[in-house]
Amino acid sequence: MNDTAEATGHPAPDEQDPAPEPVAVHGTVAPGYEPVRDAFARNFAQLGDRGAAVTVHRHGTPVVDLWAGTRDHDSTDPWERGTAQVVHSVTKGVSAAALLLLHQRGRLDLDAPVSTYWPEYAAEGKERTLVRHLLAHRAGVPVLDRPLTPDEAGHPGTGAAAVAAQAPVWEPGTEHGYHAQTYSWLTGELVRRVTGISLGRYVAEEIAGPLGLDLWIGLPPERKDRVGRSGAVSAPERGGLRLRLRPRRNVQDAYGDPASLTRRAFDAIDPPVDENSPAYHAAELPGANGIATAYALSRFYASLIGAVEQGPRLFAPATLALARTVESEGPDRVLVVPTRFGPGFMLHGAASPLLADGSFGHPGRGGSLGFADPESGVALGYVTNGLQKTVTNDPRAQALVRAVRGVLQG
Repeated sequence: MNDTAEATGHPAPDEQDPAPEPVAVHGTVAPGYEPVRDAFARNFAQLGDRGAAVTVHRHGTPVVDLWAGTRDHDSTDPWERGTAQVVHSVTKGVSAAALLLLHQRGRLDLDAPVSTYWPEYAAEGKERTLVRHLLAHRAGVPVLDRPLTPDEAGHPGTGAAAVAAQAPVWEPGTEHGYHAQTYSWLTGELVRRVTGISLGRYVAEEIAGPLGLDLWIGLPPERKDRVGRSGAVSAPERGGLRLRLRPRRNVQDAYGDPASLTRRAFDAIDPPVDENSPAYHAAELPGANGIATAYALSRFYASLIGAVEQGPRLFAPATLALARTVESEGPDRVLVVPTRFGPGFMLHGAASPLLADGSFGHPGRGGSLGFADPESGVALGYVTNGLQKTVTNDPRAQALVRAVRGVLQG
């Protein structure tokens, strides 16, 4: 896996591959936002998208709502407006919102030790780990000494017991490193201890339900036909625009070394899960397996920063300010590049460029993205079934972000 990807345009030497057929883009675009539609179409023609959707809200109202391609990465069935996909670590932003809502409602103190709510977590020197450390990837437990099997990972309580028993690899609060898989069990168990229900159910009752969102952490069986199949796809190597994924050498080495924190963090579930299986979709992994439409992600983020049509504003002004407060900044022990995190949300920076300095949200491995920018009133959701070798900075998502930025700049 690469933490960043860079798209560079170079005419292919000598013979060029035949240009792909133009994709049929469906949906609506408000006047002035046509460049976003153009960028979305280019993602299919030049950047390897198979099936995808993008939605943009501005001041609570949708101004872009587009979809194209196939619902499955390996089929010809068309993507429909309500097609949903596994959005990987985009789920972390939704989970962060759940915890910040509990804080907003006076049920969770970010400066309290995690063990205040979860006594078993104090084991192995973690008694001084604060809730804010857990949210901001400062807890020091991005790895497990014994990885969990897919069945164990999806079993309620097993992952929580594993992270509670795990010794930290750095003193909690002193450094930060992306908790790629363990974030699921950390946040999920904390919500369960505070509320008595699972994080997936809390999101359903307090976020997705009130907002009418097609967004799930733990897919109900009656919704299984809404979800497309995702899978690895290669970026095009030839054509009018050549895409090169160029990881830094130290990043490449970290992902290639089975003993590195990087590999161990991503391999905390081993062997890898089948992300298209009904069992995986039904499990609750609040850092990894959320399922959503692009419209749901955009509306979710729009509700964090203001009023939306026929739905509540979720974050009070103080909570919105908190969501954008820098908790972790600088070299990331796991991703091996500088990252910036608030309490749960990834913040605008070189590793994950969003719209502007005040933007907050979360990318997902393979390409998906959700974020909000309070200053401009913009919220964006992008989902794809074609997973490329990116973790935080996908060229297709970035093309859409640049298009929105261009529209705003006039």
